[in-house]
Amino acid sequence: MAAKLKLSSVPDDKPVKVTVELPPEVHRDLAAYAEVMARDSGQPAPEPARLIAPMLQRFMATDRAFARLRKSR
Repeated sequence: MAAKLKLSSVPDDKPVKVTVELPPEVHRDLAAYAEVMARDSGQPAPEPARLIAPMLQRFMATDRAFARLRKSR
């Protein structure tokens, strides 16, 4: 049974380079998420680091308090 992930693909946009340190458990979770994506889509697993930006975008897009504050600016 395919899992309903919040992230279904990684867009191929020109990135801005950012360096970030992640706890090992977060990196392991990103790698596991990429593997589930690959299994569900039949495509190769994306690099775990490529999941960070779309996950952050999704998080900010669904944060109601952030949306309210952003509108009030």
